[in-house]
Amino acid sequence: MPAENLRWETLEALKNSPKGKIAYDPFWSERGEHILAGCKEALSLSSHSGVVLERLSSLPLQNFGLLGSGSGSGSGDSSPGLSEEISASGSVTGSIPDLNARPAALSAAPLKTEREQAVSDEAKDEDPEADVSEVSSPASLPAISLLSPKAMETAGRILKFEEQQREKAKMALRLRQETQEKLVAAVASSESEQLKRFEEFMELKQRQEFQSMRDMMDRGTKESIGRQEKMKEEQRHRMKILNLRLREAEQQRLREAELERQRQAEGRERLRNLNTIQEEILQLNQLLEPSTKTDLPSASLSSYSTRGNQLCSQLSEVVRKTAEGDFPSVEDMTVAERALHEMRALIRLMQEEVAKAQEKKKKEQEEEEQHRKQAELQAQQEAQKKAAESAKEKAKRKGLQNSAEDSTLKWYKDLQELAAQCAQSIEHLNTPKDAQTKKLKLELQKAATIPVSQISSNSGSQLREIFDKIDKLLSGRAVMSGGRSVSTSQHPQALEFVSYKLAEKFVKQGEEEVASHHEAAFPIAVVASGIWELHPRVGDFILAHLHKKCPYAVPHYPPMKDGTPVEEYQRILGYRVDDDGVEGQDSFLKRMSGMIRLYAAVIQLRWPYGSKQGAAPHGLNHGWRWLAQMLNMEPLADITATLLFDFLEASLQNRQIRPPKGQLSSVFWGS
Repeated sequence: MPAENLRWETLEALKNSPKGKIAYDPFWSERGEHILAGCKEALSLSSHSGVVLERLSSLPLQNFGLLGSGSGSGSGDSSPGLSEEISASGSVTGSIPDLNARPAALSAAPLKTEREQAVSDEAKDEDPEADVSEVSSPASLPAISLLSPKAMETAGRILKFEEQQREKAKMALRLRQETQEKLVAAVASSESEQLKRFEEFMELKQRQEFQSMRDMMDRGTKESIGRQEKMKEEQRHRMKILNLRLREAEQQRLREAELERQRQAEGRERLRNLNTIQEEILQLNQLLEPSTKTDLPSASLSSYSTRGNQLCSQLSEVVRKTAEGDFPSVEDMTVAERALHEMRALIRLMQEEVAKAQEKKKKEQEEEEQHRKQAELQAQQEAQKKAAESAKEKAKRKGLQNSAEDSTLKWYKDLQELAAQCAQSIEHLNTPKDAQTKKLKLELQKAATIPVSQISSNSGSQLREIFDKIDKLLSGRAVMSGGRSVSTSQHPQALEFVSYKLAEKFVKQGEEEVASHHEAAFPIAVVASGIWELHPRVGDFILAHLHKKCPYAVPHYPPMKDGTPVEEYQRILGYRVDDDGVEGQDSFLKRMSGMIRLYAAVIQLRWPYGSKQGAAPHGLNHGWRWLAQMLNMEPLADITATLLFDFLEASLQNRQIRPPKGQLSSVFWGS
């Protein structure tokens, strides 16, 4: 058909019409437009439709059918059926001249302007339902008679498409309404939820305020309780301080009471000692009576008796003070002890004078006997001269000696036997078995050794006090040791034990203290010399311990006997031997030097507070004897030179050693 050739032009014309230009815009709701705004416009054809109609006008009338907008039913029947129905009814609108003139009118008729379209769009937006009904009414649309069945088919499809679009628009509208309802419901639910949250927030805020108020009240309560506790603690602290002060006051009172008891005890002890001293002085004064000593001249006895009476009077003055109820003071005890020492010195001097008188008398008797035997001695002088000459010749041939003289060796052995007997006699006290004896032994040992340990090079002002304490202990009087009173009268062997330990301590001080500090030899020696002078037995023990630890002080070089172990022989020579072996030569020489320095100082010094009327207990003659024998004996490597140097240096430091008369020739100076 010729009309089929125009279908593309028809579609192009529909495409260019306002209906064909409808496009979906997703932003229509934001601009405020209605969703069916593009479907409410009036149907119109584009300018190209005129050209189509002009071409169709040349075809016979029977080939055209009636083209209308259709009823509002939106049926999609094909064009041939519609044209047959129109032709059968015979209701054809217009005549052929009218149809010929319509394309021109359609082509010439102006289309709606944009302004009219805008006005119609606004009207359609206000009443979309009226517009839809208006579009669906076939009476409102212009009727166009088309001769081509294909055109009728196309128009039907267009109507069907428009109907589908309207259904889609209704469906979209309904979905939008549902969406809006859901949105409103969601918003309402959200607002309700927010209101609920707001109410919960307000309730939470009220609870927080209530909790903060309650916390504030709790804090106030706790602070008040804390202040009360603090006040209670302060009260307890003040009570504690008050109790401490009361306790301190009670302790102070107890200390004062204890001190008072101690003063009373010391006073009673001093009083007992004073009574003991008075009794001893009175007994010693009886020995000074002229009737008891017939060997002395009357002048000497009178002087001794007078001095003894003076000392008794001096002590009586001290005792008279205590008769009033007071205890003797320390000064009174010092005066009494000094009087006792002087009384003892008087007794010693008197005994020495008596001994001298007896010796003189004995010498006179011996002189008489000597005169009687002089004749016999003259006959033997020639024989003695010959024997002396032969002895001198023998000594010259012999040269230096290898051992000490017989008298020196006898003196050495006697001292060692004396020390051994003393050690055996005090064995029960030295190794006690019961606790009480052991405690007494420790107290006696402390009382004897601690004062000696306190002697040093800078204790000159204390030497008198140390000396008096040692002398008091050896005299049988009580002394304080470690807060306790101890005396040698508490045990039968106590005096021997104290003398032995005291001598051992003096020698040990020379071995250790003097070996390290040479200047300490003189204060130790002066105390030892004073004790030696008053208590000769202590001096014998000092020599015994000194000879045992340093045999070169004899001087004596002990020979090694057969079967004697080397270590035992080294002990005899004075070396220290322990589990680590024999001590080094330097340590050995240092100890020997310390003991020789102490021995040299004892030989030179005397106690300055003694009577000094008699001879020294171990005087300078022993020093020259030691030097002579040391020089006459075969020298030992290191030992002889070291000991001679230390002995002479100690002598030069004191500047008191002088050779006694008659002994200078006995020293073998190598001439």
